[in-house]
This record gives sequence, structure tokens and C-alpha cells, in this order.
Amino acid sequence: MASHRYSFPCKPAANPKAIVTGGKGSSHYRFTVLTDRLLRFEWSEDGGFEDRVSTFAFFRWFDVPSYRVAETQDSFQIITDYFHLNYDKKKFSSEGLSVKVGSHVWQFDGKSYGDLGGTARTLDGAWGRVDLEPGIMSRKPYAVLDDSKSMLFDDEGWIATRPPGRIDGYLFAYNGDHKAAIKDFFRVSGSQPVLPRWTLGNWWSRYHEYTAAEYLELMDHFKREAIPLNVGVIDMDWHKVRIPPKYGSGWTGYSWNRDFFPDPDGFMKNLRQRGLKVSLNDHPADGIRAYEDLYQGVAKALHHDTSREDPIQFDCTDRKFLDAYFDVLKAALEKQGVDFWWIDWQQGNRSKIPGVDPLWVLNHYHYLTSKRNLKTIQRPLTFSRYAGAGSHRYPIGFSGDTQITWAGLEFQPEFTATASNIGYGWWSHDIGGHWAGVRSNQLTVRWVQLGVFSPIMRLHSTKNMWNSKEPWNFETSAFKIIKDFLILRHRLIPFLYTMNIRAAYESEPLIQPMYWNHSDDAAYTVPTQYYFGPDLIVAPITSPDSTTTLLGSVRAWLPRGRFVDLFAPTPLIYDGDRYIHLHRALSHIPVLAREGTIVPLDTTPKLANGSPRPTEITILLVVGQDAQFELVEEPERECDCPDGSDTTPLSAFVRTPITWSQAQGLLTIGPEWNGSGKWRQWNVKLVGHSKAEEVQARLPGFRVTVEGGSTTIALGNVHRWSPEGFEIGLGEDLQLDVVDVRKGVILCGR
Repeated sequence: MASHRYSFPCKPAANPKAIVTGGKGSSHYRFTVLTDRLLRFEWSEDGGFEDRVSTFAFFRWFDVPSYRVAETQDSFQIITDYFHLNYDKKKFSSEGLSVKVGSHVWQFDGKSYGDLGGTARTLDGAWGRVDLEPGIMSRKPYAVLDDSKSMLFDDEGWIATRPPGRIDGYLFAYNGDHKAAIKDFFRVSGSQPVLPRWTLGNWWSRYHEYTAAEYLELMDHFKREAIPLNVGVIDMDWHKVRIPPKYGSGWTGYSWNRDFFPDPDGFMKNLRQRGLKVSLNDHPADGIRAYEDLYQGVAKALHHDTSREDPIQFDCTDRKFLDAYFDVLKAALEKQGVDFWWIDWQQGNRSKIPGVDPLWVLNHYHYLTSKRNLKTIQRPLTFSRYAGAGSHRYPIGFSGDTQITWAGLEFQPEFTATASNIGYGWWSHDIGGHWAGVRSNQLTVRWVQLGVFSPIMRLHSTKNMWNSKEPWNFETSAFKIIKDFLILRHRLIPFLYTMNIRAAYESEPLIQPMYWNHSDDAAYTVPTQYYFGPDLIVAPITSPDSTTTLLGSVRAWLPRGRFVDLFAPTPLIYDGDRYIHLHRALSHIPVLAREGTIVPLDTTPKLANGSPRPTEITILLVVGQDAQFELVEEPERECDCPDGSDTTPLSAFVRTPITWSQAQGLLTIGPEWNGSGKWRQWNVKLVGHSKAEEVQARLPGFRVTVEGGSTTIALGNVHRWSPEGFEIGLGEDLQLDVVDVRKGVILCGR
């Protein structure tokens, strides 16, 4: 059972030809030129250096870049095309170690540096903004990641610690080329894993004493409202909480509360029959105590004396305990139907061994152990807080218990975007906020809108009747908006899954700050605005509606080009290269698509829980420029993946290229590779182009409709007609409509 747990791909030793090392007495140094823009610098008193895996660095063997060394008796220089290092061969100091990058000079100070921010361990208790740990992005030409105190893994995959006093850091000399920096970050630390498709839909979670009957009725209520769900999370009241005082707190627990869940196996079977995955909350800090159903079984595995009912202490530094924790305790619960675990560690970063953070241990080994459940969850998975650089390897992130405030909502898009600066692309927030604050229709709607355009969409709230997020418990107008957006989230899954693959294989996180894609100074001034995929710009509204206009608004910046608001009831078209105030009714959030954008939606008439592959897809096409999009879906056949399912070769996925030639007016769909989509129906919607008569004239026999300033063409089953690829001419050089605000009319362009 433990074979998955201690095995993972890594190549931590660097290429010897990339190393410059030396020293004498009590001062020794080693520099590794990983790339011509990425430098590792190490110092030790005893001459020892670290070649084991750290929580950040799994892969240090790179091809040797071009560099040269100029050395004298008491100093040397390392020079590449991008940086120039000077070092006095003594213990690292600000006077003795410096690196010039562009017109700036970094001087050693023993600290991480990345002034554009990274992320934080948790938002627990946050009213609004919290301090961010550094990322590897900076307005200066360099950033620094100090890895001196991180936990290690030995050759057998078990935890290890560093000798004290050594220095181990990485200098990123990318001079504003943020995408190049993150690609090399992932090369060192490992890529973001692929998430299973079902994680990208709606999650339900609430801290509440549910009974099995109540929970199942709630899931059925969502179905009656035609609101799809993919994940049912059960917070800590699934287990016994009110325990005899002699055992301590009921916060930790592993025995079902049979008063609430008399038949756990049947309960979870019923959830699976409803198309839902199941996650249980786990606060592991108090270990396994004598009242637990599995106390005797765990004690037997550990040869623990049970005669006095002494508790089995949680000890993440004890390999035997960890094996029993996973292979006796959790395996039994997983056999009953638990798909994955919500690890709710809140007890800090200390353990019995200095330098070993329990959160790192829990995240790493839960993720690897989850491979035993691939038949049900498809991909390895855990759900836990951020532990530091390298945490992106263990999705999904739980950001913690935020307060229900407008300040909290305003900070969340920035918090999510800057997390990509440290490679952390799959945050799951408590959408709507968790506790305190106020109950507000406006605030909840705006938060749900943000959630739909976030990495993970999970509704959550604390044990308070005023905080619950059941959509139908809000006012009628708010309920309708929330419902529409939750449905939209599932319609976006073909797009989201493709972005999931792009994140894993192309080092392009789903959400990116504006400055990743634009060097304009203005791109750094809109922290709550972000890219959602390569072509969509989301500008969430995070403040109350105006009491004068009764509209929400946000100050946005648009780069050069033309953009259309993709989901506005009547498409709104904007010229870029400017700041603009966007005003929207409560029912809408600005999602701007540049000319030459393709977004595939699942328009299956009746959406099902679990998000199966769609039987109908509508292509949202923004004309004006050439466009291309390769729709990627999960493999239909098992493949031979030597490193486990999370390293499936890209060639194994089902892929359907979609292209638009602007000059020719030619739309091409397919062919579909590795798939069997012959029963799928296709439509194309020309967003912001409403001159349907020109399109209809070219397409006799096809149904063409105009609604709300967009033209939709029903294409039918294109793979049946042309399995080698379907082409259709819609009109040469089609353009977005031109909005004349002075006349209040729409003028159509060719």
C-alpha cells in the first residue's frame, strides 16, 4: 500500500559542468548556473552541499548554458548574457556577493525577494488584505528565492533535514520576462499536475451538523433547481465531536457520528449515484484516541499499548505512524467511499524535528497516497493549505476561513493572481466568505461571479443560518443570478479542462496577472484584473453598486486591440490601450475577449453532475483576427504511463483543433484525435457580430439566428459529415459591430 507514497520523479543533482565551487578552512562555496538566467548559490562552513530533493527543488539537472568564469586569487566573476556575478570567496555578505542584472545590482542579504508578491499560507480570519510571501516576480530585473531552511527528502522518499548554518538560494535574473521565469521555476520544482475534470465544476461545502438524509435532500434540491454539482464536502461533523472530556477536544476524529450518519457506506454510495465525489474534513493534530472505531487497529499496527487507553499521538516525523495513519485508518474510510481528504491543518509549522513542517508532510504524502484511488478520482489529489514554494505540486489549495466583507472580496482576485507568481495555480476559496461580516445579496452575488472565474468554484460557510449559501435562500433576483452563474461554471468546463492541460504541460497557469502578458506600466496598476486563459480578461466588480446609478463598476485597463464583453446580454465592444470604467448590473461581470478568441462551451441542454464529456458544444468566436484553440479532453483509453497517471503523455489526450481564418472567413473543426465524438452536436456563435443575413446567404440549409447582437449557426454533427475535419465558410474578413454611443445604435461592419 505504501509503494506510491515514497516514490516520485526527481533528479536533484546538478550537471557538474554547470558548477563553480571552491573554498578552504571554514568557508566553502558552490554556484550552479542552471540556465543563463537562473543561478543557484550555496555556502557552507564544513564544505558540504545539498544534492537531495528539497520541498522546492526536485530537478536541478539542466543542459549546461553558456557562461564564463574570470578568477583571481581572492575573487571571481560568473558572466552570462543576462547576469554578472562578483564574489570575494568569503562567507556570503552584501559586500562580498553581488549580481548585476540589467541596470540593477542585487547584494546578498539572506532573504527572498519578489516585490510583486506570491501568496500566503492561509486567509484564516482575514477581513481584507493579508501580507503575501514573495514570489519569483519583481519590478526589478531580479528576484530571489531563499531555500536554506526548507525540508528535504532522502533517497528513499522519506523526510530529512538540513545541517544548520548552510546557505542555499536561487537568483532569477529574468528582467521582466515573467513567463520565462515561471517556466524555469517549474523546470526546477516540477510542473503543476493535471486535475481530474470533475474538480472544475461546482463544489458544495458547509460547516453544519448535517444528517445523511438532510445532506442527500440538499443534493436533490440542487438537482430540482437544475444546478449541477460535482463535489460534496462534509465538514468535521461527519465524525464524533461531542466526546467524553477525558479524551480532550472533538476537533480531531475518525469515527462516524452514527446519530447523523447511521449507514456511512450507504450515504456515500448514494452521493456517488448522484454523480458526486466525496471529501471529508480532517483535523489530524490530536491523533487517534481510545474512543475511535479504529483505535485498536492502528494500535496493533504500531504495537501501541492500549491497556490504559493512551492516545496514539499524531507524529508526522514517525514513518511507522504515517504508514498506519494512511494504510489502516484512512484506507478503511476510503474503502467506505471517501474519494479524497480535506486536510485542515491549523497548528503551525513545528514538529518534533526542527525544520519539518507538518503541513508539508501532510500535503506531500496525502497527494502521493491518493494514487491508490485512481479508479474513482482519476488523478492524484489532495485539498489543503499552502506550505511554501513547491506547494503547486499538491493541488488543490484551501485558502482558509475568510470573513464575509467587501474588503475580503476585493483582495481575493489579487491574491489568486499573484499566487501564480510562485506557481500556485489552483486555489479554492470559501466563495461568499466563511464567517462574521454581513449577509448581503449583492456581496454574495459578486463573490459567486468571481468564483465562477476562479480556479476552483466551492461554496462554503460557517455554522450559522445567516451565512449559508444555498442559492434559493437569497432574494429571488439574487437567486436567479447565482443559479445562472453556477450553470455557466459547468458550461465553461471544456475551456477550463483545456486550460488545466495547458497549465500542466505548457507552464501557463489558468489565472495570470496582467503584467505577465504586457510590459506596459499600466499593467501593474490593476491588481484585481487578470487573464483567465490566454485571451480572456476578467475585471471583477468587488464593491457595492452605486446608489445613484444602481450599477456596479470597476476601473479596468485594456491593452492594445479590440475587445468584446463575452457574456453581456448585448455585446459591448471596446477599443483598448486605455483605462476605462466598466459599469454593470448585478447580473453581469466584465469578461473581455480580444479579437481572435475562441472559447468552447458545454451547451448540452441538461447538465449532469460529474461533468461528463459534452454532447453539444458551442464555439464562442470573436472575429476580427485569426483564432485557434485546441480543445483537450481526458483520454478515452488507458495509456502506459511509467511515472503514474499524473504524467500521462500529452499525445494520449483527446484533442480537437478549432481554427478561424479571418481573411478567408473559414472555420475548421477537427479532426478529433484519440476520441469518439461522432455523436456530438456543434454550434458557433459570432459574439458581437449581428449581420446574420450575410452569414445566412453563405450557409443554405443551416439554421442561423440572431439574438442580443450575436449570430449563432447550428452546425450539427460535424464529425459524422467529415471525420477528417469540418470546414465552413462564414464570410471573408468579418468584423465586430461598431457601437456608436452618440446615436445609441449598432452599426454592423463586414
